[in-house]
Amino acid sequence: MGEETGTVTEILPAIGVKILKVKAAATADHGDTIAVNLNNYGCTKIDGIIGFTESTTGSIIITEAPTTAVSSGVLTITVGGSTDNKARTFIVFAY
Repeated sequence: MGEETGTVTEILPAIGVKILKVKAAATADHGDTIAVNLNNYGCTKIDGIIGFTESTTGSIIITEAPTTAVSSGVLTITVGGSTDNKARTFIVFAY
């Protein structure tokens, strides 16, 4: 997955941190990467990330830990878990 391949929504810009919701399509596989240009949201770093997967579409949501890296203001999220073709949502705490 390339840069901004899912949808990114700025949820809360307050108290020195922004909360971004990053959605990956239902075709996301474990090991896929999603790049988010934090500069587009006035950020360069992250404080944390929480990952979720839809194990049953629109019904059962479970937590799933991604791995991350930030370089030159671009956050790279690597999808965790062990399943393919599942929608993923990531909540990113950025500043």
